[in-house]
Formats: sequence, C-alpha cells, structure tokens
Amino acid sequence: MDKMRLDKWLWAARFFKTRSLATQEINAGRVLAGGQPAKPAREIAVDDRIEVRRPGQPPLQVRVRALSLVRGPAAKAALLYEETPESVAAREQAAEMRRLAPEPARDFEEGRPTKRDRRQMDRWRGR
Repeated sequence: MDKMRLDKWLWAARFFKTRSLATQEINAGRVLAGGQPAKPAREIAVDDRIEVRRPGQPPLQVRVRALSLVRGPAAKAALLYEETPESVAAREQAAEMRRLAPEPARDFEEGRPTKRDRRQMDRWRGR
C-alpha cells in the first residue's frame, strides 16, 4: 500500500473521531494537503504535508510518515505522522499566551453581583 484516501488517514491517525467528521472538515476547507485545499478522496502518500486548522488553535502541520487502514491506539497513531518544527513552535507559543492571559473572572472582586446589588446599581443609574 503506497497511497490511501486523505479522510481515512486522518481518521486512522486520530485527528478526527469518525471518518464522516474528517470528511466534513475537509469539505469545509480546514484541511490542506500540500498547501492546497483537498477533497476527502485525495490520495496521499508518505512524505506528504498535511495542515489541519482548528478553531481557536494554530494550524497543525504534519508530514505523513506511514499509512494505516485501521484505527489503532493513540500511541500507534502518533507514529503515522511527524509534526513540523514550525507547528510545534506555534503551538507552544499559543499555549504560553493562554497561560499568560489574564483570567476574566479576576475583574470581579467579590464574585458576581447578586440580585440586591443589581437593584442597587439600577437605583444609582436612575432606572
């Protein structure tokens, strides 16, 4: 086996839980093969570059290292691809930015306003 469908490989490599999810993401344009938008039936081979975009996360760029027709455990699935150094750096930078971002709940000194507090604020505003 020297080539296989992109959607099957993404499923076997555990990027998506089902093949239908992989197909939906490919059709939505969130998966690029060789830097170009792909179709689910696109044939991929070893050493091809795949980019998977997920909302709120930096794009994941991988190089295909092996092909598999079956979905195995995560440890075996991780052997099917190799993440590029640029992708690793972008992912680590995004994680660091999330870690350093201020916690939104810190703006409340004593928690969320109660019903009594809300009524008092309404009175101050003249409502």
